Amino acid sequence: MTNPNPKSLTVPPQRGSLRERLPSLTVLGPLLALILASAFFATQSDRFLTGQNFSLILQQVMVVGVLAIGQTLIILTAGIDLSNGVIMALGSMVMTKFAVEAGVNPYLAVLCGLLTTTFFGLLNGLLITRIKLPPFIVTLGMYNIAFALTQLYSNAQTVTGLPAPLTFFGNTFRVGNTAISYGTVLMLVLYFVTWFVLTHTAPGRHVYAVGNNPEAARLTGIPTQRVLLLVYTIAGLIYGIAALLLVSRTGVGDPNAGQTENLESITAVVLGGTSLFGGRGMLFGTLLGALIVGVFRNGLTLMGVSSVYQILITGILVILAVATDQLSRRKT
Repeated sequence: MTNPNPKSLTVPPQRGSLRERLPSLTVLGPLLALILASAFFATQSDRFLTGQNFSLILQQVMVVGVLAIGQTLIILTAGIDLSNGVIMALGSMVMTKFAVEAGVNPYLAVLCGLLTTTFFGLLNGLLITRIKLPPFIVTLGMYNIAFALTQLYSNAQTVTGLPAPLTFFGNTFRVGNTAISYGTVLMLVLYFVTWFVLTHTAPGRHVYAVGNNPEAARLTGIPTQRVLLLVYTIAGLIYGIAALLLVSRTGVGDPNAGQTENLESITAVVLGGTSLFGGRGMLFGTLLGALIVGVFRNGLTLMGVSSVYQILITGILVILAVATDQLSRRKT
């Protein structure tokens, strides 16, 4: 049996090589874009460069930022998840209805919501790995299923009067004159933990290998189907954490939430430099991508620009990011 090209499976690459420096270049572009955008909006509004405003931006992006962690894992395997937003919404309704209407212990209600989203992630993974359906088709179908189940389960009614444990992560603590939410801290911790797993453990390197060249990964003994199944399952768990942050931030269980967050999470991943073709990208780039969107929306709002133009600019940025990725692949 012929051994596959080891260069296609080495993540991260050997020290000192050009490929080792590619992740840094991947992050440099989004970081530069974030700095330039912040500098521009600082000249347009005196309120932009304040600690309170930066804290507000982080609070505004924390839900999509956490969803984007799961989306990044999936896109690194050359997949995509169109159902993450509505799966999050379903998980949030399970948490809130169990805690408020069924009288379940709030912590147990949160666990039930996490199990619900994890189950849907597992189901996505099983359909993709066992029946060999394309991720786009599976998650598009799951989008409709999860949305319908959310509406049926909730009777399209918002749940209010939530117990304190469900809104804890919406609370804040002060650092100087700046109020920082516990949800923001949780989001940053999740990014750090996931980054560590991706870059410092064998399972994390397997995620890159499967996305870069699944057949070569299989020939070297990596259980590619198991890796994919695990990725979609873990992504489902992460969507459950996003559901808890959503409930904490809004203070209600909203059955209509999450309908556009799938595209917003993909936007964050793409702007962060992760390749839609799989195998390339850094998790902290996704955080930068989410912050870029948050900074643009916040800055344009402070300038009094209509939200329609905010969506327009975000769409342009996504196309430019994908085009840049495509051009870079042609050169390598």
